Amino acid sequence: MLNQLLSSYTDYHYKFLVFVSSDQKELEQQYLDELMAYKIEGLIVLSHTFPSEKLASYHIPIVAIEREAEHICSVNTDNYMGAVQAATLLIRNQCEILIHVNVPVPKQVPAYNRIRGFEDTCIEHHVPYELMLQDLGSTYETTYEAIKKVFVKIDNAYPGKKKGVFLANDTYANIFLNLVFQKYGTLPEEYQIMGFDNSPIANEAIIPISTIGQQIDQISKTAMELLILQMNEMKKRQPVPLSEPIHKQITPVLIRRNTTD
Repeated sequence: MLNQLLSSYTDYHYKFLVFVSSDQKELEQQYLDELMAYKIEGLIVLSHTFPSEKLASYHIPIVAIEREAEHICSVNTDNYMGAVQAATLLIRNQCEILIHVNVPVPKQVPAYNRIRGFEDTCIEHHVPYELMLQDLGSTYETTYEAIKKVFVKIDNAYPGKKKGVFLANDTYANIFLNLVFQKYGTLPEEYQIMGFDNSPIANEAIIPISTIGQQIDQISKTAMELLILQMNEMKKRQPVPLSEPIHKQITPVLIRRNTTD
């Protein structure tokens, strides 16, 4: 995403200052204070550190990407549609039990709709399902151990059943796939695995992972257009700020690879 935004210079001729805070609130506040001192024209926010109400209080053009954005403009993947696509494919492939592996996402965060879309689809099609929502770690090591426990639980709970496992991102899906291979030496017919994001790891896995692709180029382009719309208005002699934030959703793409039929 960051590379796409930075490469937009050739189209829009805006320069970027990039700050990475690693969810450190004090550090991010310092960054925001410095940015305000630079008198920046606009701000694109991907972090979840500060609520949109606080960000809106700066009274500058802002666009959020894939985060809570009640009070500011935003661009998101249609997470609900992506989850529907994933669950529908697993159902069509005659999985007997569908499982979604995720963290407990707050309802106001766009990614929560991956949970909602999955659950609604299972209910609509009367397919047994389980939501496995838990802390999945913040480093590779802790995430690996958490996903390992998830795999053992699924493998023990549903022996002999065709299991459709939809994981919240491709990193989780890749770890889960590796654990399946460690036990079975292959991907058994009773496992179907779906990721989300279409990050490089999905295509570079031991076997390519089916996933829901976010159209990063479209998200980036739409975010820039939405930011420039606000910035151009602010340059007018008598600017009229937006009466309500604009929220855009970009349709995801189902990418079928080797971990599903």
